[in-house]
Amino acid sequence: MEDHRENNNEIELDLLEIVHILLGRFWIILCAAVVTALAGFAVSAYVLPPVFESTTKIYILNKTDNTAVTYTDVQIGTQLTKDYAELINSRYVIQKVIEQLSLEGMEYEELMKKVSVDAPADTRIVSITVEHTNPEMAMRIANGIREVAEEHIQNVMDIEAVNVVETANMPMEKSGPGILKWTLIGGMAGGFLACAVIVILFLLDDTIKSSEDVEKYLGLSTLATIPVISEDTTVKKRKNKRTK
Repeated sequence: MEDHRENNNEIELDLLEIVHILLGRFWIILCAAVVTALAGFAVSAYVLPPVFESTTKIYILNKTDNTAVTYTDVQIGTQLTKDYAELINSRYVIQKVIEQLSLEGMEYEELMKKVSVDAPADTRIVSITVEHTNPEMAMRIANGIREVAEEHIQNVMDIEAVNVVETANMPMEKSGPGILKWTLIGGMAGGFLACAVIVILFLLDDTIKSSEDVEKYLGLSTLATIPVISEDTTVKKRKNKRTK
């Protein structure tokens, strides 16, 4: 008897049944995905401020002598590229740029989130990219970081010169937020949330709806089924009797 009760308390999940329920409520999932996708589009297009990117590039080569560049110089410069990137991201460089450009109210950590330094493998070119809601400020910060970093790298690494490959440009088109990305994320989030709600409601619903449910959850066989007579049918029968 106790074993029978324990078996009744166990919940068996039928994946095919869950899939069938989700397919039966596909229109609800679709509507939720469309609504949240439109919300993501509206937020990215009209609420979030536009972001602009400006990039400057420098070329660093540590020469062992003053006559010519050797293969050893190239190898050393390639190996030290990551060191140069760390110097560019140092507190000294970022803090000095904040002071030079009079970026009032901006702390080191806040500006660091807007700066990214890329040093590809097997190259001595270092890219400095700055993101900002103001395109002109993005260009000024990128150029400012490059100028301060040039002096800092020369002093710390004892390098003769840092060559400028490309100065920071004035971005004319915004780089973010990505409208398509936000729209897709919103649609996927809405669809997933709708599926989760439907599955949770299904798991919490312990009512018996058919004879199959009786056999499945209670372990009993049904002898017969009694059809439910709705109020509409009884009213119609009464009217028919009166007319007769």
